[in-house]
Amino acid sequence: MKTEITGKIIIVGNNIDTDQIYPGRFLAITDPKEIGSHCLCGVDETIASTFPQGGIVVAGRNFGCGSSREHAPIALLNMGASAVIADSFARIFFRNSINLGLPLIICKGISKEVEAGQTLTIDIEKGTVTVQETGKVYPCDRLGDQAMMILEAGGIKPMMRERFKKNEK
Repeated sequence: MKTEITGKIIIVGNNIDTDQIYPGRFLAITDPKEIGSHCLCGVDETIASTFPQGGIVVAGRNFGCGSSREHAPIALLNMGASAVIADSFARIFFRNSINLGLPLIICKGISKEVEAGQTLTIDIEKGTVTVQETGKVYPCDRLGDQAMMILEAGGIKPMMRERFKKNEK
């Protein structure tokens, strides 16, 4: 995993729940590409079709609240999101996302400081977000060591597979 992520942003609001990220009516879909095509359609039906590959979702408070369905981070990953930055995240959504390899960064107030379409660079190790257009740097929360290990492995399953392989030898 890169510890520096750069991408164009979209901005969504506060209290975006998992049903807005990936509505329940699509839960029977199993094709990852199709799952990604419905991402955030509970906010705006056009987001997934116009989302820039490798883009970053910027949100307000309590992103990922609601049910604990893993489909929400799976949809974000398959839409092409490289990270999500928000004022705060629902706890279970945060854990599911990290476990699936999607970096989530807490950066209080960022959604009010940036504009849709800008390019941000997240330095996960330093705990900063830089707006490329202005050069302005914002401090953000750093991820813990365990979350970083999981992200570096590409998710909890790849990390555990590697750990089991080492134990077999």
